Amino acid sequence: IILYMILAVSIVCDDYFLPSLEIISECLGLSQDVAGATFMAAGSSAPELVTAFLGVFVTKGDIGISTILGSAVYNLLGISAACGLFSSVVSRLSCWPLFRDCLAYTVSVAAVLAMISDNRIYWYESASLLLIYGCYILVLCFDIKINQYLFTKFSPCCTCFTKAMEENAEQQPLVGWKEESRPLIRQQSRTDSGIFQDELDYSQLSTSLHGLDEISEDHPSVFTMPEADMKRILWVLSLPVITLFYLTIPDCRRQFWRNWFMVTFLISAAWISAITYVLVWMITIAGETLGIPESVMGLTLLAAGTSVPDTVASVLVARKGNGDMAMSNIVGSNVFDMLCLGIPWFIKTAFINTSGPVEVNSSGLTYTAISLICSVVFIFLAVHLNGWKIDKKLGAICLVLYLVFTLLSILYELGIIGNNPTRVCGN
Repeated sequence: IILYMILAVSIVCDDYFLPSLEIISECLGLSQDVAGATFMAAGSSAPELVTAFLGVFVTKGDIGISTILGSAVYNLLGISAACGLFSSVVSRLSCWPLFRDCLAYTVSVAAVLAMISDNRIYWYESASLLLIYGCYILVLCFDIKINQYLFTKFSPCCTCFTKAMEENAEQQPLVGWKEESRPLIRQQSRTDSGIFQDELDYSQLSTSLHGLDEISEDHPSVFTMPEADMKRILWVLSLPVITLFYLTIPDCRRQFWRNWFMVTFLISAAWISAITYVLVWMITIAGETLGIPESVMGLTLLAAGTSVPDTVASVLVARKGNGDMAMSNIVGSNVFDMLCLGIPWFIKTAFINTSGPVEVNSSGLTYTAISLICSVVFIFLAVHLNGWKIDKKLGAICLVLYLVFTLLSILYELGIIGNNPTRVCGN
């Protein structure tokens, strides 16, 4: 069931979620990194939002905090490793989007850790999380202007930035993005740079996320059998979920449903949440059956399980050469996860239970803070030392770093290192 749920997530991401994201990006004039940090991050992080609401309103425990903070290191290092190792295309990265998202994530993590340090969450603290995310969105709205200003100021003294930008400029731009003559400005920019053209140009766009050379009159049916033998086997096995998605989600790749792209985005995000719920449920049962301690499960299998949509979506776009979108989704989804904690806390403290704060448990706070901030620094340094590109070398580096972090975390949780006593349920 675990493997089948992962297959189902890959189908709903590839056939419905990413195509709807592409049309949203076209309509709003978003660059690939901004699209990855906003809509893509929000959709693929829907399971974390559901988990946070469950933790605050249903279980009244710390399941939201443990799930979101526990999977943060996997999101940064594990998904980056997957993008590098499973992608046959070397994707160039822009310096500013990664720096912007890493800075926003560091600020949001510091805010969350400061809030839960006294084990109480007040309404103004949760509101500040929403304010931080609002500032992040505001920065994204003016991203191209900020980008131009920074590279004009710092490119003379930061040769690595200039080199990365020139290499990125030589890359074929995301489909529908027109090349510009200015060398220091990213080719994937917004409508204020005149990138998106009139209706005439849309007929020449290609759906870059799916590798098609041009948009045909209508997209082939999802029931078209693939040519390769292995793909045929997977297609037959996945036919039940293909049929289920076909009946419940409008396919915005087809001309008839093209204007329904927001419905496609929302329903596919809901399906991703439902599939991830079953996936995590099965992983939990598997962990209990194998006798794996809960603390180890939370750091390994459950962290990876809740991040399957992020992993699948990032790997799919990285394999198409859209490195900025993949990395912005990886870091941007973590920023959105911090917002996932703020929304239910604010609703409960401001509207439902205004008499008192939300009680949380902040044990292991120091180690969590060190792990999250170190992982952000390491991923930024790894990308910088690798020449601002996603390849198998970067994937191997991130995998080694993730394994080291996971090993140290498990040893800490089991009480082998540090002063953290092992806690058993019921005692």
